[in-house]
Amino acid sequence: MTPVSFLRTGALAVMLALPALGLAACNTIDGAGRDVSSVGHNVSNGASATQGAIHNSVPQAATR
Repeated sequence: MTPVSFLRTGALAVMLALPALGLAACNTIDGAGRDVSSVGHNVSNGASATQGAIHNSVPQAATR
């Protein structure tokens, strides 16, 4: 195998690998986005539950 042929083969391998890596990165970023969204929803639900618990523990006379 000549050096030029070896370089062409290497360049072709890199050109074929880059789109595959790009697709894998998109799936990873999509999954990370869903994880972050899920954490945000859980924090919001926890805050709502805490707010409800605080509201229910305050005597009615104090809320008027």
